[in-house]
Amino acid sequence: MGLFYWFFWRLLLQDLTPLFEPVVESMGYELVGVEFIGAGGHGTLRVYIDREAGVSLDDCAAISHQISGILDVEEPIKQAYDLEISSPGIDRPLFKLADFERFTGEAAKIKLAIALDGRKNFKGRLQGVTEARQVEIEVDGEVFSLPFADIARANLVGDF
Repeated sequence: MGLFYWFFWRLLLQDLTPLFEPVVESMGYELVGVEFIGAGGHGTLRVYIDREAGVSLDDCAAISHQISGILDVEEPIKQAYDLEISSPGIDRPLFKLADFERFTGEAAKIKLAIALDGRKNFKGRLQGVTEARQVEIEVDGEVFSLPFADIARANLVGDF
C-alpha cells in the first residue's frame, strides 16, 4: 500500500470510529477497530467487534444493520465497497494505543508504514507503551520503540 493511500485511509477510519463506537457500545459490544481493504473501484470496510461472551453470526448481522444505517446517512466512502462485521479472532488486530497496553506480554506482529532503521516488519513480544506514544516490542532480545503514528498494521499472533 502506498504511503499516501495509507494516510488517506487512516484519516477516514479515524473519522468512522467515533461514528460507529456509540452504536456498537450501546448494543453491548466493544468496537475493536475499523479497516478498509482494497483500492481502485471496490473495497471492503471491515468492522471488528467483540464481547466477553463471544460474537455470533446473529451479533454480526445486528451490528451490520445498525452500521449500514449510519453509512447510508453519512456516506463517508465514495467508492463501491462491501461492509463486513467480524470478531477479532485469535490473531486479533490492534488498532488503539490502549490495545498495545492491554496486550503487553503477548506475541505480536507489527508492520510500519514508514521504515525504522530500514525495517518495517517486527515480530516479537509487546513490552508496553511509552509516554511518547511509542509501542515497545522485543524482537530476538532487542527492544524496539515504534512510533504509534507510523504503525500501518498490527495483530496478536500465537506464541512462537
